[in-house]
Amino acid sequence: MMSPPAYRIELNGAPAQVNALHLLVQTNYGHFTSMQVREGCVRGLGLHLDRLACATRELFGSELNRDLVRAYLHQAIGADLRPLSLRVNVFSRALDRARMNVPANVDVLVSVGAAAPAVAAPLRLKTFGYQRELSAIKHVGTFPLFHYRRLAQQAGCDDALFVAADGRVSEGSVWNIVFFDDNGAIWPEAPQLHGISLQLLRAGLARRGAPGKAQPIRIADLPRLRGAFFTNSSVPVQPIARIDDIEFAADAALIGKLADAYESNPLEPV
Repeated sequence: MMSPPAYRIELNGAPAQVNALHLLVQTNYGHFTSMQVREGCVRGLGLHLDRLACATRELFGSELNRDLVRAYLHQAIGADLRPLSLRVNVFSRALDRARMNVPANVDVLVSVGAAAPAVAAPLRLKTFGYQRELSAIKHVGTFPLFHYRRLAQQAGCDDALFVAADGRVSEGSVWNIVFFDDNGAIWPEAPQLHGISLQLLRAGLARRGAPGKAQPIRIADLPRLRGAFFTNSSVPVQPIARIDDIEFAADAALIGKLADAYESNPLEPV
């Protein structure tokens, strides 16, 4: 049995030093992406790089060197062919907090650790009225997300599902939700992060002639739906057993189809 990989962290391609990371603690401003690595490859690598480049432009007014970031990833993984989890944080030590409108060059922090464990147990969700700031960006303002997860668990559930002010279901704490009715997959039409795993699922289903659709979903709509599923970079497909008092039956065949659709996306070498 292979030993788990040692956790390691690199800043701009070199081992990270504590004195270079104080800004991460002092200023909670930046963005990130997380991915699972298999034998030096990642599904949706190009989408992850797109995400980082777009968010850097939005938050820092500067351009991210995608080739350089990819080189950092390649170096951090090295010759390690074990399953890994990899997170890329983009922040700026050059940021002037008094003049946030001034473009700032960015730093890239790459963290490498053990792969996320496989999780299959159906989730029980509790809904909360909440919408993330800049919901289209995977930014580091995660305090509310874990606070609502805590509240959900204190209520006997596993995680939180957010509902926008207009009543539309949007996303979970750190994941997207996918619904199914008799006609196929439904993606909530509401402000949310369009996660990489969600994009890969949609692409895989489209290749199989079942593209699904986006439409508003409200709590009152849930009883007519066949099922609901959680998706993020750690767990591409996880069934949802209950949302508040509304239960969903297990559907192993549907779970299998979703997993196949996700895995139909090629692994891209880093």
